[in-house]
Amino acid sequence: MPDAVRDAPARIPFHGSPRPTLGVELELQVLDPRTWNLTSGSVQLLERLGTDHPRIKQELTQSTVEVITGISETVAEARADLSASLRELFEAGEALGLAFASAGTHPFGQWRDQQVYPNERYLRLVERIQWPARRLLIYGLHVHVGVSSGEKAIAISNALTSYLPHLLALSASSPFIDFEDTGLASARSKIFEGMPTAGLPFRLANYGEFQRFMNTLVRARAIESIREIWWDIRPHPGFGTLEVRVCDAPSTLRELAALTALVQALVVWLDDHYEAGIPLEVLHAWIVRENKWRATRHGLDADVIFTNEGDHGPLRERLPALVERLAPVAERLGCADELRDVLGIVEHGASCERQRRTYAETGRLPDVVCRLARALREDVYAPA
Repeated sequence: MPDAVRDAPARIPFHGSPRPTLGVELELQVLDPRTWNLTSGSVQLLERLGTDHPRIKQELTQSTVEVITGISETVAEARADLSASLRELFEAGEALGLAFASAGTHPFGQWRDQQVYPNERYLRLVERIQWPARRLLIYGLHVHVGVSSGEKAIAISNALTSYLPHLLALSASSPFIDFEDTGLASARSKIFEGMPTAGLPFRLANYGEFQRFMNTLVRARAIESIREIWWDIRPHPGFGTLEVRVCDAPSTLRELAALTALVQALVVWLDDHYEAGIPLEVLHAWIVRENKWRATRHGLDADVIFTNEGDHGPLRERLPALVERLAPVAERLGCADELRDVLGIVEHGASCERQRRTYAETGRLPDVVCRLARALREDVYAPA
């Protein structure tokens, strides 16, 4: 067989979605409600619920579970789907003496104490990457939005990097680690960036370059599959989606719905521009990196750069204008109410701000976790 044929890169078909459908994945902390510390409960939970449960899945550590939705047409549908699964999870947890909270990190849980879930893929991952993988005691939100082609997914991904600080700051919920205030709004971001294929996406010219990049990494044994590319935004060829992974786990379902609406509206707004032949504005890569750092450090109080010439301003003041700009798209998608809830986060503060207020009030990190758990539970069981 000629070398050129044997060495030809494998095609990675992008199974495009004709509509901007949604899929949401939320990683949750498994807690002991007596101490509010993390506990290794996911094996028992999944034995009770069924290891092949369609919506509740294992994650790297046994103190984490992931709750996912099916394919949803609207944000409201995705939230209802998630709520139903969370109620099922909470009922199983009560029977086992477990509770749950949603935030990017646990304030005092120790990564050294965690057990890896007994799954061959996870065990291989930890063996290969070692310390950066063992310390991944973090929790995030992933939002998939259907896109019609791989070329479009790459173009939208490049433009969407300009809005990563907005999404990260609104979701920032990881100020505490290892019994201390890190001084960051999202410490989770810095921990995750320690992984070899995590963090900001590479700026790619087109879908062909994406395929070549993935084939090279697989052939070089840098990764086993595309699943090990943990960029803040990544095309998901199998699902036909653009997956936004930059967010910390939001602490309430209302915040989750607001973030999901913002992601869906941004993707569709950029898609509209692409279809109309309007060039998508893309910030220089170094500005994207600087903006992500500023959001990681300061959250909604960050001052972000919004032009390639260096113009900058307060992120908290720019978000209302973005919501207004996206309002017609959100109306079309049926998520106008959820998008407006972004303004509530801007006004009342992201989870990292609320956690710090709780700690300033009580001086006890278990109280911070207790309030997180209570807020999530109240949201899940609130009337529709």
